[in-house]
Parts: sequence; structure tokens; C-alpha cells
Amino acid sequence: MEEKLRVAAYCRVSTEKDDQVNSLQNQRQYFSALIDRHAGWTLHEVYFDEGLSGTTVKHRSGFHRMIADAECGAFSLVLTKEVSRFARNTVDTLSYTRRLRQLGVGVIFTVDNIDTRDNDGELRLSIMATLAQEESRKISERVKWGQRRSMEQGVVFGRDLLGYTVRDGHLFVNQEEAEVVRLIFHKYLDEGKGTHVIARELQEAGIPPKRARVWSNTVILRVLRNEKYVGDLCQKKTCTPDYLTHAKTRTREKTELVYLRAHHEPILDRATWDRAQAELARRSPCPARKQQYANRYWCSGKIVCGVCGRHFVSRTKKRKDGTIYRAWRCRAAAEHGACKSDGRGGTIGCSSASVYEKVLLACAASALDAVWADKRAWKQELLKELEQTAQTAQLPDPAGLYRQIDKLEAKKLRAVDLTLDGTLTQEELKRQKQLYDASLTRLRGQIRALEARRAAQPTAADCLRVWAEALEQMTDGTACTPLYREVVECILVEPGSFLTLRLAGVPFGIRLHYRVSGRMDTYRVEVDALFAAALPACANPIPT
Repeated sequence: MEEKLRVAAYCRVSTEKDDQVNSLQNQRQYFSALIDRHAGWTLHEVYFDEGLSGTTVKHRSGFHRMIADAECGAFSLVLTKEVSRFARNTVDTLSYTRRLRQLGVGVIFTVDNIDTRDNDGELRLSIMATLAQEESRKISERVKWGQRRSMEQGVVFGRDLLGYTVRDGHLFVNQEEAEVVRLIFHKYLDEGKGTHVIARELQEAGIPPKRARVWSNTVILRVLRNEKYVGDLCQKKTCTPDYLTHAKTRTREKTELVYLRAHHEPILDRATWDRAQAELARRSPCPARKQQYANRYWCSGKIVCGVCGRHFVSRTKKRKDGTIYRAWRCRAAAEHGACKSDGRGGTIGCSSASVYEKVLLACAASALDAVWADKRAWKQELLKELEQTAQTAQLPDPAGLYRQIDKLEAKKLRAVDLTLDGTLTQEELKRQKQLYDASLTRLRGQIRALEARRAAQPTAADCLRVWAEALEQMTDGTACTPLYREVVECILVEPGSFLTLRLAGVPFGIRLHYRVSGRMDTYRVEVDALFAAALPACANPIPT
């Protein structure tokens, strides 16, 4: 007896509304009946996804399960009604049908009458997939246009937030949560407390945040900056530029925002709101200060906790004799202490121990010793390369740009003379002048940019001097933080006095074990074990 062809079916609906769910049930019945009508077919399974968009297959679990089963040889044919039900993205449609064809699995689109096993199947499929993708684009534009008109009329899009409940496009005050909002503003304005302190006090008081797992300075800042608490409504803060990926980005153009003043019942009076915004502006560092803090120390932003994956933060401490020393601690431990329950079924804090600056420096020096054994020869080679690089990287002299400006100015005067002689008409002079002026504006802009770069760039001699001093310190065995800043990419701090370093240009990690002894002036760090390890995955730690 001839073996029957195992056939699967795929169906999808894009929303979770009742009529669409019924449509999904109808599609499943349709495919079951269709397969039963073919004597040589047998139904393997009806795969489906509901409530998901067709412009991407990223989150469609039923679709991916179907592909995985095809790779295992579970069936030889897939049925689906339309190309738009399979995918509205042309690239996804073609790539997955080709992938299935390589596995010996054909795809039949019953309504569109396309069979990928036919010779012209892919050509017809690409045309239909392109039409489906274009329809998705038009739908996306219509939806965006409709949403914006609704926003301009005051309809609220989004979820509940601390102090407000969103219901039927309107904001309603939650009085219990509104008191928490007023308490945050009171602590910030009247008591002068910082966002970290406010977050800790709310956590210790057992007041639950709205959506976050724990209170943090970021959550407090969002409350302080949210215009809804003064009765205003700002929407379109994020946008979706690509209708295929659905990736959201922050709206950069203020003209794209929809801002309605006095839109709903406020929790705060406007005077309090204005005071808070002024205080936020006063306490916020300028961009230069932010950059300064971000790169304040040689290892800023490079130390990652091996227990919870958070960044380490700097803690400056003072001894009894008045001397200062620096230690680094996991941010989770610094904010919440040792690991403990957050009162909501989860945990906060971290059990990772602090690590002293001397430990980091000693381990960095040992790692470099292991990689660059002949440091003096390496130093001479690097200085030679730096000198050659500095010679070739000199900024161009703007004298050539000034000469071009002089030539253009002379051409402008010549054009005026030709107009007076009757050689050029007034209209031709106007066009020539516009061309010359555009070129002059461009050249003057290049000169301003060049002069700014020349003013900000240190001389080659200064750069070489700094590097020479840093490398000389390295060969002398002393701390060399400028060099460490450049070559140490990240440091993974693990329990048991272990560190794993990732160095620029080194294809493996360096894992060290250290021991400490003594106190204050007699404090010593000894690296007693060092070996190659897998590169630490600390380039993308858990966001802080």
C-alpha cells in the first residue's frame, strides 16, 4: 500500500478579538476538511498563531514549531490560505519557503493558487508577497494617522501608571496611589532628598511600585518628570519607524509630539510641578559633567558582577587617619544590601563582595605581564607606531580652503562685470551667485569645523609624551591607569577572590585568583593563580 503524504497546515489571525478567534477555528476546520478530501494525504497537525502580527515571524511560536518539525522530517507539505497569512514580510516569505524547499517540503497557498513546488511558484509567490507587504505598509500608515487624530482629540493610549487608571481612553485618579506621588514630590522638593534615597525609603516602607520590581532612582525620576501629574498629556513619546520590525525608538522631533495642556484631573498643582522641573534642571549635571562622571576612573563602566550581572559602582571611603581609598561594589548591593526578599515574591540586593582599587590594579598589571612578557621591546615598537600614526593623522591645513574662497569671490566679481557688459542677464547672474554662495557657505563651514578640531586636538608631541610616561610606568612595575583604561575592556568579579579580565586585542580571557594581607600601609595584593579562560561575556551586562 502506498504511503500517504503527511500534510501540515498553518493559520494565523492578527488580533485576539472574538470574531478573529472564530476565524481561526474556521481555518482549522477548513484545512482538516481539505486534507480529508485528498485520498493520498494525511493530516499531521494544524499549526497556528493568534493575536500576532504577520509583518514578522519573530514572536510566532506556532510558526517556529512548524519549521522545527519540518527539519525533523515530520511532514512533506504545508497548506496555508493566503500569502498574507503566512507572512506579510517579503523577505520572511521567500526565505522560509526556500528553507522548506531545501528540506523537501512544499508550500501550497490555496486561495492564491500558488504551489512552491511548481517551476514558476517562487516568481508568483514573490509578487504576492510584495503586494502583501505593501498592504501592511498602507495599514500601518492608516493606523498611525488614526491614532494621531485620536490623540489630538484627547484619547489616552497606554497603560495604567502610578496615580492614574486608564479606562476607555480616559485617565482617572487612583487616590491611594496619588498619595505616593505627592509623597515623592514632597521628599524631593521639601526635604531635599535625592532619588536614590527616596527609592530606598519607599522600599523600606513597604510601598510597592506600580510596574517595576523594586523602587530605583530611575523609577523616581520618571515620576518626577511625568507631565500627567500636573494634568497635561504628552503622547507619541516613542514611535515605530519600521512597520516590519515594530522596533520602538524615542521621538526626537518635538513637532511629532502631541501635547495637551490641562487635559485631565491633576494630582499636583502647577506651582509644585514647575518647582520640581526647575530643581531637576538645577541638580542635573551638564553633558560635559555627565561624560566626566562616566569616564571618571580608568575602570568606570567596565566592572561587572559575576553573581547578578549588574555594573559595579565606585565608593570612596575614609580611614580613621583621614586618608582616602576607593572600593567598587555591585550596584544592586550598594542600593539594597545583601540579597533579600522584595516582598513581592522576588529578590533584591546582591551577595557579591566589594573589591578594592588596589586589587583591580594588581590584577590588571599581572594580566598585562602575562600577555606582554618583553615589555620594553613592546614599548619601543608601540611608540614607533604611535609616532608614525601621529605624523599621518595630522589635520589638513585650511590654507587650501581659503584659496578656494578667494577664487570664488573673484568669480563673483567677474560675473557682475559680465552682467554690466551685457554678456550675462540678470537671471543668469542670480543663478551664478546662488551657486557661488552655496559653495562659499560649504567651504566656510569646513574651515570652522577644521579650526574647532585643531583647537581641541592635543599636539602629537603631547600625545606621545603621555603614552611614553604611561609605558615607562608599566615597565617600572607601578600603576599605569592611562594604559589600563585603553587595554582593559571589562572585568568580571566572581565569588572566591576570582577576577576575569578581557583585554583589547587578546582572543581569550585572563582569569586570576588573588589573596590580600595586611591593613592600611601594609595592605598587599598577591596574584597566586593566573590562567587563560573563555572571554567574559560582560560587554552587555544587565542594564543598571
